[in-house]
Amino acid sequence: MSFRILTLNNISVRGLERLPRDRYEVASEIGHPDAVLVRSANMHAMALPPSVKAVARAGAGTNNIPVAELSRRGIPVFNAPGANANAVKELVIAGLFIAARNICAAWQYVRGLQGGDEQLDALVEQGKKKFVGYELPGRTLGVVGLGAIGVEVANTAHALGMHVLGFDPQITVQRAWQLSSGVEQALSLDDLFARCDMISVHVPLIDATRHLVNAHRLKLLKQPGAAILNFARGGIVDEVAVVQALDAGRLGSYVCDFPTAQLKDHPKVVALPHLGASTGEAEENCAIMAADTLRDFLENGNVRHSVNFPEAILPRTSGATTRLSIANVNVPNMVGQISTALAGANLNIADLLNKSRGDLAYTLIDVDGPVPQPVIEQMRGIDGVLAVRSL
Repeated sequence: MSFRILTLNNISVRGLERLPRDRYEVASEIGHPDAVLVRSANMHAMALPPSVKAVARAGAGTNNIPVAELSRRGIPVFNAPGANANAVKELVIAGLFIAARNICAAWQYVRGLQGGDEQLDALVEQGKKKFVGYELPGRTLGVVGLGAIGVEVANTAHALGMHVLGFDPQITVQRAWQLSSGVEQALSLDDLFARCDMISVHVPLIDATRHLVNAHRLKLLKQPGAAILNFARGGIVDEVAVVQALDAGRLGSYVCDFPTAQLKDHPKVVALPHLGASTGEAEENCAIMAADTLRDFLENGNVRHSVNFPEAILPRTSGATTRLSIANVNVPNMVGQISTALAGANLNIADLLNKSRGDLAYTLIDVDGPVPQPVIEQMRGIDGVLAVRSL
């Protein structure tokens, strides 16, 4: 069985090497692709052909992908959570120092000085008083969102001597195990804002997190001079409220990865050009994870790191001839109808896994024997079935 992969951006060669050439044809222009590999290309206006079975992003965010539309077609969307975690973590830690020591403002000051060395020495001594900062040990950092990146930020800040508060009501068991025991749990977002000197956000941009940093919470900051860091998504922060807080002196600095016309020239804002995952290592890691995930789905039907479908991993059953991969809406009796179709064809189920996530469900079935095409079409005709694949 061979597969055709459409790439919409330059994908790291290290990632593409995970797709064997004898089974995968990979190109930026290819007809009837089985899957799409993408980084930042905007797919919302694309007309994806019916042949597409999956979309994988070599990165964490999926705002550039029409996830809801693909869900209705039974197409899983994969991402690469944690593959760029170290790169983003390093930039966030740099942001802490930038905010605490006024590094960028001081650098700009020096670049604007005129004169010889003696004059410069005098001006430096006169001007450095304007850039007095503070040290991180003993300061309190609030980390909102304890996924792969948030956990690394929290642990590193704790290792630097900071008191760290974390807030994530949906933290996974895996991330909880990785989190330093020295990180304290905040009772709520308001509790976190009221107790922190610096706050870093690490959540996806969804309706529930839009303007999570807002005027109400900025008023809760415990003292003037607090810093907000945003290396997640621009819309998580209400920039109008941030600028007002900066101008009023309630907020000391805003360090972010998302420049806008309103932010980029503000003297208390350091806005970087979306550098969070911009390292060679992160691009390679994301491409490798995306390619591995895509390959496992296309060849085995397993679902890992999907943003719309449940995780479903079923080891291949020894002796089973066929594996069926079925995506459907999450309603009662779907597995019963599918099993009935197989029983009607006198086919035995060797193993079965059914998982659900919200409105969607996913089923893997190993069958003792080949499944005739009419049976597959019968399954596709069941009301609520979105996609059926025979592997």
